[in-house]
Amino acid sequence: MSATTANPTAAALRAGWSRGLIELRQSFTNGADLWGHFFWPGLMVTVTFFLRDVSFGTGGLLLGTLVLPSILGMNASMAMVSMSQQLTAEREDGTLLRAKATPNGMPGYLLGKIVSVSGGLIADLAIFLIPALLIVPGLAVGSPGAWLTLIWVLALGLVATLPIGAVLGSVFTSARSQGLLTLPILGLIAISGIFYPVTSMPEWVQGIAQAFPIYWLGLGMRSALLPDSAVGVEIGDSWRHLETVGVLGTWAVLGLALAPIVLRRMARRESGSSVAVRREKALQRVG
Repeated sequence: MSATTANPTAAALRAGWSRGLIELRQSFTNGADLWGHFFWPGLMVTVTFFLRDVSFGTGGLLLGTLVLPSILGMNASMAMVSMSQQLTAEREDGTLLRAKATPNGMPGYLLGKIVSVSGGLIADLAIFLIPALLIVPGLAVGSPGAWLTLIWVLALGLVATLPIGAVLGSVFTSARSQGLLTLPILGLIAISGIFYPVTSMPEWVQGIAQAFPIYWLGLGMRSALLPDSAVGVEIGDSWRHLETVGVLGTWAVLGLALAPIVLRRMARRESGSSVAVRREKALQRVG
């Protein structure tokens, strides 16, 4: 008996890994996906360019310097939205139903989405970060510790957000309903200290921001790339690494616990008739 036959779960996971790499590669050969990879990072580079010489406060800090790592954290948190959107779209077009019909297809499918979404995010961050480092002064990027901090914050942030994105993608039944997710996310970005320090906001707003991953991803990225003098604009004059691990870790545990349950229940409800109904509704909207 071959290893593949003896261990179908491992075979499905290998297939999922390969599927994720193929989807990632295809996203850089498809015109629409390629536009998405470069448009938003390019837009954020433009924002940092115009903010690079804007002073903040009296401490000599520049707003562009503060904003750059915050944008990295914001983009990392948006992996949650990307995961949700892709799951919803592929539920609507029947891809999830085909995965369900394959032995151990759901774990392989989910691994493939994690690989493709994470890989696309890392590529997008690099497209933004490389030119931004050249135009934004005052960043502390000369030590290995800065990059190690950036890596662990990004890794923990992905573990915290991707499972939640999978849960949300299982809840929404059509791509059109994704607006119900996008608007609250934009609201959280506005209050999470991405484009202006959160300490300038009312305390009750600060409390709301600190309950969600976006703020902590931004804080973690700022702790990695900003000089120690920049900590004075943060809550408690501290980078709060332990709190960052605690909050992101809590979201990770919550997402990892909920995602398999919600995905299994969603998969059980999928059928050929339900996919046909959603396709018919989509065609009616187009017509």
